[in-house]
Amino acid sequence: VQLQASGGGLVQAGGSLRLSCAASGHTFNSYAMYWFRQAPGKEREFVAAIKWDGAYTYYADSVKGRFTISRDNAKNTVFLQMNSLEPEDTAVYYCAASNVWRYGYTESYGYDYWGQGTLVTVSS
Repeated sequence: VQLQASGGGLVQAGGSLRLSCAASGHTFNSYAMYWFRQAPGKEREFVAAIKWDGAYTYYADSVKGRFTISRDNAKNTVFLQMNSLEPEDTAVYYCAASNVWRYGYTESYGYDYWGQGTLVTVSS
């Protein structure tokens, strides 16, 4: 599986962006999908996760209520809708895939595949 993240850009605080992560291959619907982000000088941190069938999701406390993860298995794509963006959300956003679903798991290791990242910059 290859992952291609897109949709990043420059937005003002309070604005919205929708990130996409397109997957190649025919087994996308057997992978749980995750979004992480990494700000300059900081470690990569968990943002959101969705089970392979979309039935379960969970979020980092810092984005809960503002971000929504979803997926379209017919299009092999996972999305991250980001609303009410804040300058603290500025980071490179990465998608990741795992064939193991561990509800609540937020560590940045143990995934099968990673995308290349897309930069989100939120100006104040």
